[in-house]
Amino acid sequence: MTSGRPLLSSLDNSSVSGQPLLHHSGSLGTLGVSRPADSVNTSILHLARGEPFEVDCLEKDKGRVHFVGDNSFRSANPVGESFDSVVTTKRLQSLDSEFFEEVSLECSTQLSKHLVSWGATAKEMLHNDNNATFSTSFEISRDSGNLGKPKRRSRPKSLQLDEDVLREEDARFIYINDPRRTNDQYEFTGNEIRTSKYTLITFLPKNIFIQFHRVAYLYFLAIAALNQLPPLAVFGRTVSLFPLLFVLCVTAIKDGYEDWRRHRSDRNENNREALIFQSGQLRSKKWKHIRVGEVMKISANETIPCDMVLLGTSDPSGVAYIQTMNLDGESNLKTRYARQETSLAVFEGRAISGLIRCEQPNRNIYEFTANMEFNGQKYSLSQSNIVLRGCQLKNTGWIIGVVVYAGQETKAMLNSAASPSKRSRLENYMNRETLWLSIFLFIMCLVVATGMGLWLAQYENQLDYLPYYRKRYFTLGKDYRKEYKFYGIPMEIFFSFLSSIIVFQIMIPISLYITMELVRIGQSYFMIGDSHMYDSISGSRFQCRSLNINEDLGQIRYVFSDKTGTLTENKMEFRRASVNGKNYGGSLLTADPLQTESISAATTNRRWKLKSTIAVDSELLELLHKDLVGDERIVAHDFFLALAACNTVIPIRTCDGFSSCTDSQFFEDADTMDYQGESPDEQALVSAASAYGYTLFERTSGHIVIDVNGEKLRFGVLGMHEFDSVRKRMSVVIRFPNNAVKVLVKGADNSMLSILAKDSGRDDHARRAATESHLTEYSSQGLRTLVIAARDLTEEELELWQCRFDDASTSLTDRAAKLRQTAALIECDLTLLGATAIEDRLQEGVPETIESLRQAGIKVWVLTGDKQETAISIGLSCKLLTKDMEQIIVNGNSENECRKLLADAKAKCCLKSSSKGSQYLKCNENAEMDYLERPEKEEVPLALIIDGNSLVYILEKELESELYDIATYCKVVVCCRVAPLQKAGIVDLIKSRTDDMTLAIGDGANDVSMIQMADVGVGICGQEGRQAVMASDFAMGQFRFLKRLLLVHGHWNYQRIGYLVLYNFYRNAVFVLMLFWYILFTAFSTTSALTDWSSVLYSVVYTSVPTIVVGILDKDLSHRTLLQYPKLYGVGYRHEAYNIHLFWITMADTLWQSLVLFGVPLVTYKESTIDIWSIGNLWTVAVVILVNIHLAMDIQRWVLITHVAVWGSVIIAFACVVVLDSIPIFPNYGLTSSGVIVKYLETLHHPKLKMPCMLASIAHVHARCLRKMDID
Repeated sequence: MTSGRPLLSSLDNSSVSGQPLLHHSGSLGTLGVSRPADSVNTSILHLARGEPFEVDCLEKDKGRVHFVGDNSFRSANPVGESFDSVVTTKRLQSLDSEFFEEVSLECSTQLSKHLVSWGATAKEMLHNDNNATFSTSFEISRDSGNLGKPKRRSRPKSLQLDEDVLREEDARFIYINDPRRTNDQYEFTGNEIRTSKYTLITFLPKNIFIQFHRVAYLYFLAIAALNQLPPLAVFGRTVSLFPLLFVLCVTAIKDGYEDWRRHRSDRNENNREALIFQSGQLRSKKWKHIRVGEVMKISANETIPCDMVLLGTSDPSGVAYIQTMNLDGESNLKTRYARQETSLAVFEGRAISGLIRCEQPNRNIYEFTANMEFNGQKYSLSQSNIVLRGCQLKNTGWIIGVVVYAGQETKAMLNSAASPSKRSRLENYMNRETLWLSIFLFIMCLVVATGMGLWLAQYENQLDYLPYYRKRYFTLGKDYRKEYKFYGIPMEIFFSFLSSIIVFQIMIPISLYITMELVRIGQSYFMIGDSHMYDSISGSRFQCRSLNINEDLGQIRYVFSDKTGTLTENKMEFRRASVNGKNYGGSLLTADPLQTESISAATTNRRWKLKSTIAVDSELLELLHKDLVGDERIVAHDFFLALAACNTVIPIRTCDGFSSCTDSQFFEDADTMDYQGESPDEQALVSAASAYGYTLFERTSGHIVIDVNGEKLRFGVLGMHEFDSVRKRMSVVIRFPNNAVKVLVKGADNSMLSILAKDSGRDDHARRAATESHLTEYSSQGLRTLVIAARDLTEEELELWQCRFDDASTSLTDRAAKLRQTAALIECDLTLLGATAIEDRLQEGVPETIESLRQAGIKVWVLTGDKQETAISIGLSCKLLTKDMEQIIVNGNSENECRKLLADAKAKCCLKSSSKGSQYLKCNENAEMDYLERPEKEEVPLALIIDGNSLVYILEKELESELYDIATYCKVVVCCRVAPLQKAGIVDLIKSRTDDMTLAIGDGANDVSMIQMADVGVGICGQEGRQAVMASDFAMGQFRFLKRLLLVHGHWNYQRIGYLVLYNFYRNAVFVLMLFWYILFTAFSTTSALTDWSSVLYSVVYTSVPTIVVGILDKDLSHRTLLQYPKLYGVGYRHEAYNIHLFWITMADTLWQSLVLFGVPLVTYKESTIDIWSIGNLWTVAVVILVNIHLAMDIQRWVLITHVAVWGSVIIAFACVVVLDSIPIFPNYGLTSSGVIVKYLETLHHPKLKMPCMLASIAHVHARCLRKMDID
C-alpha cells in the first residue's frame, strides 16, 4: 500500500475527467492544490482583487485558464488554437464546455450566494467593492444537475490554505463507489485476513526458526553439537539429540495444530458473503474479495466485514446502532451516524460519489479522523461516522457505507496483536541465581579440566588406558581396538573442559522456564474458574490476560485505585440540584419514588414513562410549571434544557418489549423510554431532566427534539465540543425554534468557574457564591458535582466560531488541539445556571476489602478526578480514612506554596527536611523485614490529601522526593483532581524509588496510563468502556474480588512458584554434583556411570511431572485461613518463600545430599561383583526416589493426583531404567555382565545390602529433617 497522492501524470485520461490543479499566482507567491476526484470542492483561496489564478485541466490537450480582476478570462496554452489575446467568457465557455460543466464561485457577502457557470459575467462574480476580499470555490462535476451549495463565510484577507491540503501526503484517499480508481492508484490491501502464521511450505523452516529464538533451545543445540565431535563425545550421538528433538517436535505439533485451527477459522471468515453495489445493482460478494472504495449494504444483526464510513441507514435521520462486543467486549449499544447530506442522497436513491481523506490505518478503535468531499462541499468525519469490522448491526434495518479500511488494515486486525508482556519480579531474581549457577558450572568444569591436565602429566606414558576414561561404548565395534588419538595436554585440557559442560549441562535449569509456563497456565485456569470471583450482576468472570506475573500478586505492597467505577458502582442517581443559587433536592433521599414519579407524570402530560423511576423535588417541579416570566423561571428552564441537550445520549423507545429508534409513528404508542450512552453521568442527567419534564425525544447528527412538558421542540445542533480531560467540560451550540443561538456548557467546577462572566451584576455574584457553597456541601456528602452554564451567541460570534469549527473538524492533523482552541472562542463569559449532584454508591464489600488489605500490610492509595471534599467523603465511607486520622492537606497554587505545605507536612511527620530531597525514611537492611523506620513513639495515624494542581508543581521539581518521604510515612494517601498522566506519575513515584511491588486498579480510559505503569495492572469490567481491561494484566467485575485475588491466589501462587524455582535448582544440582563426585573419583575422565537415557530423561520425565502438579495444586494454607488472617500475606512482600538466603541454604543442602547419595552406594557395593553400569542405574533410581522424598516432605496438601505424580514418577523411573536397558536396539543393552533385570533383583534382595540402602536414604534426608523440625 502506498500513502499520499499518486503522481498526476500517471493517471489515465479517461478516468480523470474534470480533475483540476488549482494555482494561485499573486503577491504572496505561487501555491498549488491538487484535487483528483469526480466531484471536488477545492480549498478556498482568499485572493485580493486583480490577482490571477489558474486552473490546470488534466485533459488530453492541457487547457489552462487565467482569471484576473478585469472582468475577463485569459488563456495560456489555449485549447485548440494558439493566441495570447484576451477572450470573452462566452468564447471560453464554448472552448471548454467538454471539460467543465459547472464551476461555482462564492463571494464573501452575507446577503446572497452565487452559483455561476463559465458563461457568467465578471460583474456578477465581482460585485463587491474594490477593497473587498472574495473567495472562490470550484466544483467540477459530471452531473450538471447536482450542484453544490457553498456555505457563506467571512474570511481573512491574507491567503490561507487548509493545513490538511499541505499535508496530503499523510492522508489516505478513497473514491466513493469507485474501487478500481481507488485501488489502482494506491494499492490498498484486500479484505482477506490471515491470522495463521504458516503454510505447508513455510511451516517447518519458519517454525524451527521461531523456536530457536529462545536462548534455551540454542543452549541445547550447542550442547548437542559439541557431543557430535569425536574428541568431545560423552553421550551417544543420537541420544544427545533427543531432548532438543523432543522439545522441538512437541512444540511443532502444538503450533501446527493451533495454526490449522487458524486456517480453518480464516477460511470460514473470508468466505462469508456480503452485498456490494456494482453498476447500481446489489451483488453478493465474498468477504475476501471486498475492496476499499466499494459501497456495501449491511442488514440487521449482520456482522460488519470491514471498517466502513456510513453513508445512509434505514432511519431517515441517519442513525444506526451497533454492538461492539466482539471488538471491545462491551454489550451496550453504540450509536453511529451517517452525514445528513449522504443520508438524504441514499433515501432519494441518487448515486453517491465523492472523496474521503482519512488517516492511515492505526490501532485506536476510539478515534477516527477524516473528511469527505461530497457535492462540492467538505464535511468532517469522526468516530461517530464509522463502523468497525467485527461489530454487529442492531435495532437498525440496514446501513450503507463505503469501505475505508479492509483486511489486515482494519482496526480489529491491528488490535489482534498481543500486548507486550511483563516479567515477574521473582523471575528476575531467578535469573540472578541462574548466573550464580553458571559460575558454579564454570568452576566445576575448570576443576575437571585442571585435574585432567594434572592426571595426564602424571600418566603420560600410559595413554593407552585413556580411551576407557574418555570413551565408553562409542569405541565398541570396529573401532574398539583402535588406539585413541592424543592431541597433546593443552588440547586435552580444553576438550575435557567442553566435555564437562556436556556432562553437567542440566546445572543450568533450562527446563525451568517451560515448567514455570505450564504451572502458570494451570494456576490461571483455577483463578479463572474461581466461583468466588464471578460477578453475577455483569456476568463477567475473572480474566487472566497475562501469564507471566501470577506470583507478583502475592508480593504487592501498594495498591493505587481509581474511585468512580472502581470503588463505586458507577450507577449514577440524580440527587441534588442548585438552580439560580437555590438548593433543591434535600428531601429526595426520603421521597417515595412512586409518588414523585406520579406527580411528574401528571404534570408533564406524558403518554409514556421512563424505564427507571426518578425521585424529584416537588418544589422545583412546581417552579418549572408555573407561568412565570421572571429570571428564576428562565434560569431553571435553561438549566434543564442544558441537561437534556448537552450530551451524546441516545433515546431508546420501547413498546411491548420491542425497541425502536427509527419510526416516529411507532414511538407515539411507546410506553417506555430508556437512554443509552457511553457515560453513566450523562444518562443520569438526561433521565433527571426527563423526570422534570424536559425529555430528550429524538437525536440525529443535525438536530434534537426535546419534549418540554408535552410540547415537542426541535433544536438545530450546530456543533458539539465533546468532553476531554484537558478542558474537563462539554459544550453544544444549538439553534432554538425562534432562531436564537445559545451555547450550553457543563463541566467540572474547577474548569467552569474560571470561565464565567467577570462583569456580571450583584445578583450574579450572589448566585455564584450560593452555588459554590452548595458545591462544597454536595462534595462533603460524597456526591459528584457538575456546573451548568450558558451563553447567547450573536450572528457574528456564531459565524466566526462556525468557520473555525468547520476547519478544525475537517482537519486531518492535530484535530483535537484545533477543536480545543475553537471551543475557547465560545466557552467564555458564561452565565451560571446552577450545579448538579449525582450519587455514585460504593460497591458491595469495598470497606471490608480495604480493611483486609490494610491488615495485610498493603497500602491503599486512591487517585480520583473528583473534588477534594468528595474524595474525603468517599474515603470515610469506604473506611480508607478514619475519624482518628489526622489529615494533611496539600493544595498549593504555586511552587513556593507547595514547598511550604510539604515542609509543614514533614514537621507533622517528624521528618527532617533536606534541600536535596534525600530520603529520610530508610528501608531496613533486613530484606525479609522490609518496613520503614518510624519514630519510637507511636503517633496519630496520618492521611495525606493532595490535589492535581499541587502535583503539577511537585512531580516535575525536586519536591518529588519530599512528597515521597511524606507519602510513604502516611498511612493513607488520597489524590484528588488528578489527570490521567498524573496518576501514572504517582505510581512511578513509588515504583522508581523502592523495590516494593505496585498494583493499579481502574475501570476507565483515564486509568490506562496508571495500569500500564504499575507492576500489576487490574481492570474492572465496568460501564466506562473496556480500555482499562484491554490494558490490564488481570480483569474482574468487582473491587471486592481484589481481596481474594491477592490474599488467597496471590499468596498461593507466590508460595508455589518460589518453591518451584528452589526445588528445580535443587534437583538439578543434586544430579550434577553426583556426577561431579564420580568424575573426580574416576581420574577426571568425564565419564558417567549413568546410562544415556537416564541422563536425558531425568529432568524431562522422571522428576518434571511432580513439580508441575505441586506448582499448580499445593496449598500451604486454606483460603479460609488466609482470608481470616490477612497478615499472612506479608510472607510475599517480605520475600520469605524465595530469597538469596534460601538459595544458598538449598545449595548447601545439595552438597550434603549429593555426597551421601554418591558415597553410600559406592562404599556399600565396593567389595561386591556388581559392575559400574548397574551401580549407575542404582544411582539413577536412588536420586529419583530421594528428590521425590524431598518434595514429599514439603508438600502441604495431598490429593489423589499428587500421590499419582510423586510416587508414579518413581515407578516410571525404575521401569524405564529396567526396560530401556533390556531392549536390544538400545545402546546400553549388554553392557552389564549379566541381564539387567536379574542384576537389579539380586541387588534389591541381597540381605547384606538392604540395611546400607536404608541408611543411605535416611542419611540423605537427615539434614532436611532436622531443618524441618527446627522450623516447626
